[in-house]
Amino acid sequence: MILLDGRKTSSDIKDEITLEVAQLKKDGKKTPHLAAVIVGNDGASKTYVGAKVKACNRVGFESTLVELPEETTEETLLAQIEELNNNDDIDGFIVQLPLPKHIDEQKVIMAVNPDKDVDGFHPTNVGKMALNLPTFISATPFGILELLERYKVETSGKHVVVIGRSHIVGSPMSILLSQKRTVGNATVTITHSRTTNLKEITLQADIVVAALGIPEFLTADMVKENVTVIDVGITRVEDNTKKSGYRLLGDVAFDEVSKKSAFITPVPGGVGPMTIAMLLKNTLLACKRSN
Repeated sequence: MILLDGRKTSSDIKDEITLEVAQLKKDGKKTPHLAAVIVGNDGASKTYVGAKVKACNRVGFESTLVELPEETTEETLLAQIEELNNNDDIDGFIVQLPLPKHIDEQKVIMAVNPDKDVDGFHPTNVGKMALNLPTFISATPFGILELLERYKVETSGKHVVVIGRSHIVGSPMSILLSQKRTVGNATVTITHSRTTNLKEITLQADIVVAALGIPEFLTADMVKENVTVIDVGITRVEDNTKKSGYRLLGDVAFDEVSKKSAFITPVPGGVGPMTIAMLLKNTLLACKRSN
């Protein structure tokens, strides 16, 4: 069993980006600049955004953090997005989700200039991704592709089963892995809450991508020997033996499934760290385009 180590891989990618940024500066070109907008006081969102700012500092990017109170109106947020769209100094920006309930997330996503949408959520970028055109691939699917490529996991001709059909992971993953690309050319089955014979399907899979948000859902009796398992889930579960009062669990029962796996991602330390690295990669791409 080989562990697909997201911490090490994301660190390698950050090192590569650092060298590229140093070269851009040496050539007198623009330094990549990533902005993040956060609305409200969601603890997890604040942690994620803090990690993104820290990552920018590490690779030599400029970064801007826009913090808005919980009661910010949709109109105010849309005006802030328009300001970032028109700011030539900023190459890419993200609006941290989830947003407070009184704000329409879809309207916010649509308001972001697709050329600065380094999250890859705008319908223009989703459409280009589906057509296999150059674009920003959203960070989690992009990170999974990168892990599979760097660990030389063969996908061509393989049967991939994706559990979950979200617009952020499940759906794009099913499209990307079926496309004609280095990490692709797979036969993909997408499953979800209405799938009736799930175990029967996962037992046929060479690669399983679990992205449904139910802790330890995928068990050893659901996979065959030498399977590759990508665990996208991360759920906080109460645990009084831990200093934090909780532990993090993925969608895969790691201890039992890993015994049957050729490759598997851990939680934490698998897919999670890759998302920030790929966000930086998208920002570098946006900067190169504007350069």
